[in-house]
Amino acid sequence: MASPATDSDEPLTPAGRLFLRPEMNQIIHCVLGVKNPLDIDAVKSQIRDSFLLKHPRFRSLLVVDRRGLERWRRTSVDLDRHLIVVDSPVNSNGGSDDEAAVNEYLAEMSIGSGLGLDKPLWEIHLLMAHKCVVFRIHHALGDGISLMSMLLSGCRKVGEPDAVPSIGPVSSSSSSNRRKSREGGRRGWREYCYWDAIVGLVGVLWFSLVFVVEFLVKLLWVCDRETAISGGDGVELWPRKLATARFSVDDMKTVKKAINDATINDVLFGIISSGLSRYLDHRTPNVLQEGLQITGLAMVNLRKQPGLQELSELMRSNSESRWGNKFGFILLPVKYHKTSGTDPLLYVKKAKVMLDRKKQSLEALFSYKIAYYVMSYLGSKVAALLNCRIVCNTSFTISNVFGPKEAIAIGDNPVTYVRVNLSGTHDALSYAGRADMQILVAKDIIPDPEFLAKCFEDALFEMKEAASAIIQT
Repeated sequence: MASPATDSDEPLTPAGRLFLRPEMNQIIHCVLGVKNPLDIDAVKSQIRDSFLLKHPRFRSLLVVDRRGLERWRRTSVDLDRHLIVVDSPVNSNGGSDDEAAVNEYLAEMSIGSGLGLDKPLWEIHLLMAHKCVVFRIHHALGDGISLMSMLLSGCRKVGEPDAVPSIGPVSSSSSSNRRKSREGGRRGWREYCYWDAIVGLVGVLWFSLVFVVEFLVKLLWVCDRETAISGGDGVELWPRKLATARFSVDDMKTVKKAINDATINDVLFGIISSGLSRYLDHRTPNVLQEGLQITGLAMVNLRKQPGLQELSELMRSNSESRWGNKFGFILLPVKYHKTSGTDPLLYVKKAKVMLDRKKQSLEALFSYKIAYYVMSYLGSKVAALLNCRIVCNTSFTISNVFGPKEAIAIGDNPVTYVRVNLSGTHDALSYAGRADMQILVAKDIIPDPEFLAKCFEDALFEMKEAASAIIQT
């Protein structure tokens, strides 16, 4: 029922309106496993003292005014209505595997009922038998960077109850930057700067043109060739399965050292490329053409500082890193290669070349702006249709967040793992020396996501072995 607008109501952002479309209805699940049994009263006290209940978005109802426009309206929060306590085990087969049980629970929620509009759009599920906390938060409230930064602000370092987890910018220095600086000193700083600026500008213009055209073609016309992992229209409604691939950050750093100027992201996307090739070899041996392109859709944070943000910076109204949904999309093309006889590090080298070019382009900013203007002038229905087309024309979607490097605790309860997943995506998050990838699939298309997870893990193992051999020589 339409409600008359009040002076205190705030309009939704275009991105918020898009995520509330019935065909979108995106909900973020952030999962924190803890070491000790959960104390309900302690959890309630922690939530009441946290920034979550102070943030206006978490204290607002979604209402629709008489003109059909969605707005946020402040309300009081009844914590008991947002806290869902599940005492019994949630696994359907009665097993004792906590990870499988929690993944099954999340998979069911990803296509289950959404969040009710009679209260602010978030819930916290306490899985008592599995010592696990699940934050269920609607994407209209903010993106993964905003939400993870807020949740971690309520945590503390293990053994330091007064110390907030460190969230700092990722260093941009690299051996190539240092080499260029030395060359600049020899040639003359001014001459180097002019030349570097010209080359950089040409690169930005060229790669932006190429990748924006590719994005538009994929958005409007061209679909990936059908493979064993291809979905299609309506796949978002199919039953889901969820599996977890676990990586050691130290192993990823070993691979990174073997390739000049490589990053953890290069290694991650190399793992994805190799793992998908392994899985397709298993499902459809000797069927796919060598070098076949499989296109992914990657979410890119557009804030000035990469990674998690300081909460005070997110909440400043004039901040470039302000709260909300501030991300764009880039196409992530990976090539299928028969895994037998292929150099494991080849996948990382190719990923690095591709990502270096993507970093020079404005593809992510373009996708963000085009979505903003479509939402503003053509409405959420058209924007949702275009979003559905780009998802259906690609083969997978991925996002990743670098979490805290040190071990953290909720109150005095140490956190054993942190995982995030969003309906229809693969999501990777690193925490305290470990990176976990949540693999959410339609089980009628990929019935064995556990094997797909093992393909990714085996890919990193072979890369680490090959990298170690190179480093030792």
